Amino acid sequence: MRYQKRNKYQGEILANFKRSAGDYMGMAGKLNDAAHITAEVRKYMPNDFGLYNMAGNVNEWTMDVYRPLTSLTLEDVEQQDLNSFRGNKFKTKVLDENGKPIEKDSLGHLRYRYVEDDEVATRENYKVGQPYNFLDGDKTSEAYYDFGKHTLVSDKARVIKGGSWQDRAFWLAPGARRFRDEDKSYRDLGFRCAMTRTGGPTGNDDSAGNTFKTKQGKTKRRYK
Repeated sequence: MRYQKRNKYQGEILANFKRSAGDYMGMAGKLNDAAHITAEVRKYMPNDFGLYNMAGNVNEWTMDVYRPLTSLTLEDVEQQDLNSFRGNKFKTKVLDENGKPIEKDSLGHLRYRYVEDDEVATRENYKVGQPYNFLDGDKTSEAYYDFGKHTLVSDKARVIKGGSWQDRAFWLAPGARRFRDEDKSYRDLGFRCAMTRTGGPTGNDDSAGNTFKTKQGKTKRRYK
């Protein structure tokens, strides 16, 4: 995210978000973000990597399964571990009898399958196929997520990040984490895509593809 002095369009953060309670666009004649719901791509300045809409506009799905507590927090509450990443199901390529990848799918992607626990029992870096419930308190302590009765946290609860057009600035911070059910859709939640080119109908060599021009800042140099 970039920050600058407040102007009449974006507020302090150059992104599409809700400035205050009930304020999606500002007052008539003085809009604060130039959009009442999602804004068009490149409506605001990019971040330092040249990427647009990486904060605000829509929340972003992530692969991480959400948990409010970690194994270290449960075992040693005084330390309060801040690493809340839980990971996801590990995958491996589908191989034939010769150890080579099988035929690609209809989109040209390699085929993968989920890893079984007995396959990775002797590994050093992970020993189960689904690590998000392994020694994290769900099965080894008194912490219990009773989905549907006391909490909405489950194995289908996915972390969402980035903030949206209907969120306050707090949720635009990279460290802010919330969750939603992976089987449901929401008006303020989706994916953030970054590309420099869209391909043509017949492949990358097709001249019908659209190549986007990217602006690169000039490097200031000092000469002695």
